[in-house]
Amino acid sequence: MISPVDRQLIALLVDGRFHSGTELAGALGVSRSAVWKHLQGLSELGIEILAVSGKGYRLATPMDLLDSERIFAYLHHRASGLLTGLEVHGLIASTNTYLHELAEQGVPGGLVCLAERQTAGKGRRGRQWVSPFGRNIYLSILWRFQGGPAAIAGLSLALGVATIQALRQLGAHDVGLKWPNDIYWRQRKLGGILIEVSGESDGPCHAVAGLGLNVDMSTKQGEAIDQDWADLVAVLGGSARPDRNRVSGVLLNHWLPVLAEFEQRTLVDYIEDWREVDCMVGKTVDISIGSLAHRGTVAGIDDQGFLLLTDANGELRRFASGEVSFSKS
Repeated sequence: MISPVDRQLIALLVDGRFHSGTELAGALGVSRSAVWKHLQGLSELGIEILAVSGKGYRLATPMDLLDSERIFAYLHHRASGLLTGLEVHGLIASTNTYLHELAEQGVPGGLVCLAERQTAGKGRRGRQWVSPFGRNIYLSILWRFQGGPAAIAGLSLALGVATIQALRQLGAHDVGLKWPNDIYWRQRKLGGILIEVSGESDGPCHAVAGLGLNVDMSTKQGEAIDQDWADLVAVLGGSARPDRNRVSGVLLNHWLPVLAEFEQRTLVDYIEDWREVDCMVGKTVDISIGSLAHRGTVAGIDDQGFLLLTDANGELRRFASGEVSFSKS
């Protein structure tokens, strides 16, 4: 957990200006040595702090903290009407896991959870999602469906389309989708979607839809990522640091209607939009399924959302799942 003093200290430093130890101690009502200890604790959270003799302390780069009221201010009437709650956490193991646990307790759908940092954020196939404090978007939504998991097959593809639409509204161009649920910019990963479903096979079920989106991440913070990556700052040309509260609000404006309407509309209504932003068509890729690996040229996706791959023999193959990577040879 982040202590109240830590929260207050972060709030004092988010402007990116230097603050002396004496100034910080006075504002927090603690000693200068206590300020130093709290600053060390923030560093352990991955918050980069500069200390300059005679000037004091400041964040290496300015930071805007998430705020539920500011996010609400960006929501359209349609989206806000679909919400049952919006929580912002400073530190959490995983926004997806948190909402899944609440779902098991009977919490209604429409609950949104965001976090400044995740200690056990999840990517595909159990990978940990790199989650520096206050730099990216870690967002999950709990939604309940009546038709069972089969009725929401392809939901991640529909939410991928919604994500691209939101990013375009924010001014991001050249963004696309890599099957089945990654957001890419110029063959560099910008974000990813993870949907976890639980419930009856042909009855009521719940889904937790999560999004990790890189917004403003330093090279040092991205060292733990094992593939080429990008953040929204780079996509937007580095002219201005995006307001994460606005980014969150715009994403929710696009995500919530998709979740509310998906059982009635299904994947078919999103296929053509997905194909228009498919960043893999014509590319040579490797797809891994367990210990088996396949190589071929991507021919798009079919109407069920399966990946179409033309192999070396010219045979068109369909894949319902698998780990896809751009071929480096």
